[in-house]
Amino acid sequence: MHVQLAADAPQRIPAAAEAPSPLRLIEQSLDDDQAEDVVVIDLEGKSSIADALVIASGRNGRHIAAMADHLRDKLKSAGFGESAIEGVPQCDWVLVDAGDVVVHLFRPEVRAFYNIEKMWGVEGPRYEPPVNPFMMSDL
Repeated sequence: MHVQLAADAPQRIPAAAEAPSPLRLIEQSLDDDQAEDVVVIDLEGKSSIADALVIASGRNGRHIAAMADHLRDKLKSAGFGESAIEGVPQCDWVLVDAGDVVVHLFRPEVRAFYNIEKMWGVEGPRYEPPVNPFMMSDL
């Protein structure tokens, strides 16, 4: 017997094996949100705090807050539970604890100041402060 599904029938829910890992989901979300200078550091076997550390920059506080909100919503929708978020009021440095993956979202100048990539032996992006034409002198 052959059963044909109607065109408006609900789609099949992917099996757990087909579901993306939290790291893959985070990388995709940050890419969708146009995060800048994304660095993924594999911590497996190096630390018990997480399996991976993701570090990214946002253009400004609103961009960083939006990325953190999207991460929380996508992780929860995918069944990874509620992620803890710290630092949203200021949005200079926002930490998203997604269990096996910890995400750090920075404003570029704050990221350059703390340079947490260096702690794990990874080179972070170079930060060039914006040029203020009113501060330039005619030498």
